[in-house]
Amino acid sequence: MALSDLKPVERNESGIATVLGVLKQQLGERFQTGRAIRDQHAHTTTYIPTQAPDGVAFVQSSEEVQQVVRACSAHQVPLVAFGTGTSLEGHVNAPAGGISIDMMGMDKVLAVNPEDLDCTIEPGVTREALNTHLRDTGLFFPIDPGANASLGGMAATRASGTNAVRYGTMRENVLSLSAVMADGRLIRTARRAKKTSAGYDLTRLLVGSEGTLGIITGLTLKLYGIPQAISGGVCPFPSVEAACNAVIATIQMGIPVARIELVNALQMRAMKNYSKLDYPETPCLFVEFHGTEAGVREQAESFGEIAAEFAGGPFQWTSVAEERTKLWKARHDAYWASLTLRPGAKGLSTDVCVPISRLAECIAETEADIADMGLIAPIVGHVGDGNFHTLVLIDTDSKDEIARAEEFVARLNLRAIGMDGTCTGEHGIGQGKIAFLDSELGDSVDFMRTIKKALDPLNILNPGKILPSRALS
Repeated sequence: MALSDLKPVERNESGIATVLGVLKQQLGERFQTGRAIRDQHAHTTTYIPTQAPDGVAFVQSSEEVQQVVRACSAHQVPLVAFGTGTSLEGHVNAPAGGISIDMMGMDKVLAVNPEDLDCTIEPGVTREALNTHLRDTGLFFPIDPGANASLGGMAATRASGTNAVRYGTMRENVLSLSAVMADGRLIRTARRAKKTSAGYDLTRLLVGSEGTLGIITGLTLKLYGIPQAISGGVCPFPSVEAACNAVIATIQMGIPVARIELVNALQMRAMKNYSKLDYPETPCLFVEFHGTEAGVREQAESFGEIAAEFAGGPFQWTSVAEERTKLWKARHDAYWASLTLRPGAKGLSTDVCVPISRLAECIAETEADIADMGLIAPIVGHVGDGNFHTLVLIDTDSKDEIARAEEFVARLNLRAIGMDGTCTGEHGIGQGKIAFLDSELGDSVDFMRTIKKALDPLNILNPGKILPSRALS
């Protein structure tokens, strides 16, 4: 089939110069072109090199987003949305320059509807800020990717995290959104109803689109009641395979686990040193249950029995909030803990997801690869849904190390795809995983390009992300 003729990612010097002047006049001091600010708005948390925009627009309303988009559209200038900058695949880089639109000034909680279990927010609200705002309502928002990310960015990358096994991902928890499209129009994709059959599901189309189809300016999110009781703890295992088999048995038994996270022995060593934990340096599962006091006790005891069947344990669990908080802070600090294994190195974070029945096999082959290739790469995983990460620690001044790391990542991604999984469970494609999208989705990518061209014919919205470049046929 003929492929859609997307405009290539090229610098438009005259257009950029014109837009810089227009936005300076419109936004005044809230439009900046200083080098340090531009670099901050293109930084990545991996080794992917920084590609800075030419200017940064600090917007405060949907109307200002429309102004910026219309200026960029009129002069065919690229536009990249920016939240907190915690994405991992080069999403905020500007390979053809252009304008970074900083959404963090749009940080209002617009409405909370306790009876309906939903809220409406601006995209710059962070997940921690939202839960602080909600704390007196008895409600919370559960999606927890680790970093204190903006909720607009979390929707754009279809984020998930440690709670996904029970509460789902951003895909399941966005009821509707508003977005400025490439021609400057502001749309709302749905109302607040819990379900709808009205037309195409534009909400799901834009959730996970990484800013390539529209700029999210508002979100209506599902909320949940804070559990009456929570229990959780850590359970060691003799091997990753035993831990994974315990996870499979737990899920198949229907135990309503809220979080179930794997760390391998190397990752536990790093976490012990960094977070001062007192657990053996073996593969471990971090587990949490939500419900009533009797319910979480029963669930914890049932999990302990399952773990024992796979030579795991003892399962040390607690309902004391302070003790649980320490455990989960250690889990969320795993990235920083890993960096202590090789001071001065940078981390390349991977993100594959496979059917849970293939999880043990995939992790075992991955650990063998790490050893064979002489890499340092601890493993953590949201194993309740088959998702795991390695953090490859590399010297970015060594071409040999970068080459070995890239070969390892390619082998890992293709291994996951070969097991009917995906090269990205939650980070998104961005720049870093473009090379694997064709292998995973085949001809579906051509239809993605058709959608992109229909909604953004000038290719100004976050160009150079998600879609592979290819010759026309």
